[in-house]
Amino acid sequence: MFGRVHCLKSQVSYSRGLREELCVPIRIGILGDFNPEFPAHTTIDPSLQHAGQALGVEVESQWLATPSLVGADGERLMAGYHGLWAAPASPYQSMEGMLHGIEFARRRDWPFVGT
Repeated sequence: MFGRVHCLKSQVSYSRGLREELCVPIRIGILGDFNPEFPAHTTIDPSLQHAGQALGVEVESQWLATPSLVGADGERLMAGYHGLWAAPASPYQSMEGMLHGIEFARRRDWPFVGT
């Protein structure tokens, strides 16, 4: 039903000057405080998987709690993802964290969607 699997290629360099391209999954960080009783939260991960299948790419997603997004540690955390998704359902545990996540994406022209 879905086409052949493609991947995001990442260049790896070794100490002897050898280079290799590796396929890595597309990593999406979901900014928000997961609540299994909120229907929109329970559909984000499956929708990302569905989109990945339709595009023929592997997608990994992880929820990033809003308190973890504050400060330099939050920036390092978010920098580990290829794109960010701001989940709905305020009030957040940390509005400062959510706003920091949005600002992180905007200032770096990071792939971002907010719902």
